[in-house]
Amino acid sequence: MADVAILDSRERVLAGILLTGGAYFLFSAQDAAIKLLVVGISVWQIMFFRSVTILAACAAIGGRRLFTDTARSPIVRPMLVRSAFTLAAWLCYYNAARTLQLAELTTIYYAAPIIVTVLSVFMLGEKVPLLRWLAVLIGFAGVFVACDPTHLGISAPMVLVLAAALLWGIAVVLLRKIAMQERTTIQLVLNNFYFLLFSVAPALIWWRTPDGGQLLLLASVGALGGMAQYLLFEGMKRAPVSIVAPFEYTSLVWAFALGFAIWGDVPRREVFLGAALIVAAGLLVIGNEHFRKRL
Repeated sequence: MADVAILDSRERVLAGILLTGGAYFLFSAQDAAIKLLVVGISVWQIMFFRSVTILAACAAIGGRRLFTDTARSPIVRPMLVRSAFTLAAWLCYYNAARTLQLAELTTIYYAAPIIVTVLSVFMLGEKVPLLRWLAVLIGFAGVFVACDPTHLGISAPMVLVLAAALLWGIAVVLLRKIAMQERTTIQLVLNNFYFLLFSVAPALIWWRTPDGGQLLLLASVGALGGMAQYLLFEGMKRAPVSIVAPFEYTSLVWAFALGFAIWGDVPRREVFLGAALIVAAGLLVIGNEHFRKRL
């Protein structure tokens, strides 16, 4: 029985890693769609459309019963706090993106997985082995090498990105605490209901009527964002946050791949070296978890 329990635990953690990795790919695809949209539409309007799309999908799948259960859920207030941190991270990140180059922006923001790992110790009481700390640092080194940042100095946009990383780190840790208390569909409804409340007024103030192509992109942002949130919530239920945190680095790999596919951006050699370090960090986490569970 003990062997079966260990096997189930290992498979659960690996499933959490796969789900989380898939979530970050979908988030990267969503960001690519948002990058195409922000030229003519405000971030508030994009957030509004995304929330409406996801809530409509939840209604089609879960019906009235889902919304009734959501209203009675014990995580209504905790999810409000988590959604507020996520929104704040979004606003900091996209305001900084107007000024900073992609290399600077990405490098600073990817301090987030390190912040998540540190916070998981103090807020969740998780024990983080030395190899897992090493994986996080290798992943950050990979991001640094891939972005090849130069002439970094303290500025308001940099402070905004650091704030975004900290706020997102707190949001991820809060998600881990909330994820164990309620089913994923209810978390989706609450998260996007709060985002809808936060964004409706600014979206109306800066409203621009989208054309056909923009409507298609807005629908895709909703679909990609909804699926990504679902996978992330499910992954957080299966694996400790300090294990899945390094896999946020894979977003950088997807970002460069999508940049090449959509805009024809050709990665530099530093990008390939950085990607190799990021992949190595992920494999180190998986290998360490596999070996540890077998002992």
